[in-house]
This record gives sequence, structure tokens and C-alpha cells, in this order.
Amino acid sequence: MAVPKSKISKSKRNMRRSHDALSVTNWVEDANTGEAKRRHHIDLKTGMYKGRQVVEGKE
Repeated sequence: MAVPKSKISKSKRNMRRSHDALSVTNWVEDANTGEAKRRHHIDLKTGMYKGRQVVEGKE
């Protein structure tokens, strides 16, 4: 049977878990439409990326 060699303190346990937090997605305002969009992603509504047309936009 697996038994821990010594007690892990709450501080040590929580320090280990500090990297498990969910990261917040970064939203910015689109220069053309003014709507919120994720950075470094194509705007699916207009099909623009970095000021140029990449894909056909959804109307």
C-alpha cells in the first residue's frame, strides 16, 4: 500500500498547484469594426487578419 513518507504542508501543496490556474484570454477592440476579438486570430465576421482579407467573411 502506498503511504507518504512525510506530511506535505498546505503551503507546499498550494505552491505546487499555483501553476494549475486557468489563464485569461486576451481580448482587444478590432480597429475596423470596434468589436471585441482575440489577439492573433482571424476575425470570422469580416475575414480580416492584420489589415488584409484572408478568408471570405460570414454575412
